[in-house]
Amino acid sequence: MLWDPAAHEPLADAAWDPDQALAAVRAIVADTEDAFDGGWPPHPEDQLPNDPGPWADVYCGGAGVVDALRRLAGRGLVELRRDYRPYLELLQPGGPRSSLFVGETGMLLVRHRLGAPVVERLREAIASDEGVADLITGSPGALLAARELGFDDLRHEIADTLRATTWPNALGPAHGFAGCVLALGEVEGAGETARRHAIVENGLANWPPLADGELVCNDTTRVQWCHGAPGMITSLGDQLDEDLALAGGELTWRAGPLAKGGGLCHGTAGNGYAFLELFRRTADERWLERARAFAMHASTQVSGRYSLWSGDLGIALYLADCVDGAGALPLP
Repeated sequence: MLWDPAAHEPLADAAWDPDQALAAVRAIVADTEDAFDGGWPPHPEDQLPNDPGPWADVYCGGAGVVDALRRLAGRGLVELRRDYRPYLELLQPGGPRSSLFVGETGMLLVRHRLGAPVVERLREAIASDEGVADLITGSPGALLAARELGFDDLRHEIADTLRATTWPNALGPAHGFAGCVLALGEVEGAGETARRHAIVENGLANWPPLADGELVCNDTTRVQWCHGAPGMITSLGDQLDEDLALAGGELTWRAGPLAKGGGLCHGTAGNGYAFLELFRRTADERWLERARAFAMHASTQVSGRYSLWSGDLGIALYLADCVDGAGALPLP
């Protein structure tokens, strides 16, 4: 089977209501601001025995929360009650310096977006990239940051290094092939690689975590952004052949919302962005309707999980994009 029914849950029976969606956005932001106490408490499901948090980074930490709040306020959807810039100045990175998701580059980029004079520090952090072909920890994230900042020399240097680096055996965007393609843009043969490793059955398609590997990994089959069809659709864009993109989207719809939560990396909102991408590609309203159905479901999965990529702030961004009828995951 191309998905694990135990990893998913039935879709909530709730009609799309943009006013309700925006109310949920405001409620998430209000709760997030209420929970701030020199930072945000880590959620138990994000904690590891050797790293219980709280964290500072963009992926699961305070910098990501502030960036999500900035994005929502910048769209005029909420009015923030607090200036988070002094808080950001105190944060210390815990991951590789050049990492967009878990290192100093991502944290400095958030400060830069809020007007802090950190451009030179950003250049130094991005330039420290060590050529690791991993979106979460390495070169693809550094490349995205360099592109946003207009550091064309670093962008070309990192892109050349990334192309010459041995890419990991993983396929998904978080740690593998799709994340490298996302950062580089057009990659020769990307579509052929995606087709070669796709597993297609009865008009549905999914991808295993590892190239030439089994769909079942660690006792489950993943259909989520970080591993599986949704991440391949959103990361490869038009480089993924349309028949495969549609088959992956149909699989994501039939599998249903993720039981583990509503977030972006491995939750319902992250899967829903595949539908918004298919709506962009095809202009078929069915995909927008499906995206909005997942949005209503994700709003029921809000859980006091204060993070951008695994928690409630990612849900808020997805709800806002579904109101607009377009959008992409919060990458530069």
